[in-house]
Amino acid sequence: MRVGAFILAAQFPGQGQGEALHRAVRSAEVAEEAGLDDVWLAEHHFVPYGVCPNAVTLAALLLGRTRRIGVGTAVSVLPTQHPVALGEQAALLHLTSDGRFTLGVGRGGPWVDLEVFGAGLAAYDHGFPESLDLLMRWLREPRVGAQGERYAFREVAVVPRPAEALTDPDGSGPPGPPVVVACTSPASVRTAAERGLPMLLGMHCGDEEKAEMVALWRRTALEAGRDGDEVATAGHVSAGVVQIADAREAATETLTKAMPGWLRQGLGAHVTVDGRYRAMRDPLAYTELLCGLHPVGPPQLCADRLAATSERTGITRFALLVEGSGDVAATEENVRRLGTEVLPQLG
Repeated sequence: MRVGAFILAAQFPGQGQGEALHRAVRSAEVAEEAGLDDVWLAEHHFVPYGVCPNAVTLAALLLGRTRRIGVGTAVSVLPTQHPVALGEQAALLHLTSDGRFTLGVGRGGPWVDLEVFGAGLAAYDHGFPESLDLLMRWLREPRVGAQGERYAFREVAVVPRPAEALTDPDGSGPPGPPVVVACTSPASVRTAAERGLPMLLGMHCGDEEKAEMVALWRRTALEAGRDGDEVATAGHVSAGVVQIADAREAATETLTKAMPGWLRQGLGAHVTVDGRYRAMRDPLAYTELLCGLHPVGPPQLCADRLAATSERTGITRFALLVEGSGDVAATEENVRRLGTEVLPQLG
């Protein structure tokens, strides 16, 4: 089982953006010290829900400050970026970190980001598969050209080629950085499965829903002709929330005091590109839902909940939001307790 910290660089009410970013960096540094396996970095634009606008850039900083822990993006929003530029960045981090970088990508939302970056609504509505395929070709092939609806260019050399430095002499080494795809619907599950790419499943999903998505992924991958061993060993990632305290009531109280204000401010700031209505979850009800779904409480309860989720879903990798208190010292303590009191119980 691999357990990692999910870091949004969330800006809580009354906090500055620099404070949120400082807490994000410290959380990652403490995660390595505490023995966690990974840190996962979110990316958002123009909203205090998360003030990191480029997860790959923050990943580069953290890879330079750490020596052991894996660092992944959760996620880099593909419709607002050129797949080749993102592929070049991923290759660079993969090679210079000795393979510690994982690229997570997603479709994002119909936000004003699409207007600002010139992608247009079409990039969100139906352009994700084309962008994903171009990205994967860049990460796996020596030369790439494109003749698609959105991207068309002559064949060029892939430099740096992500497979070269880490490939064993017999060619059996890793082909490039691992890639995971954020999936929130059956359509996105099928998109990932047809390409054999593991899923990153959201914190709003319970075990039953995640198990159903894993089952759909497996069926679709096999129907698409993916290798059976590849399907059986796919490293899906389950996102969630963790808050550790000596009593469950204390852990729940920490989150229900801090998270609703952040969610109300952060989610409420999203603006759609075309004026479509987007219903916002009730912040307190959503926080209470997360507390019920995820490891929130004493260390033994947290370990038992992670083990139960793994047993029910088959997922063995976790990205757990650690900054729900909004406080840097409390977040550091939460990360340390996750590493020293929960992980040892998971084996």
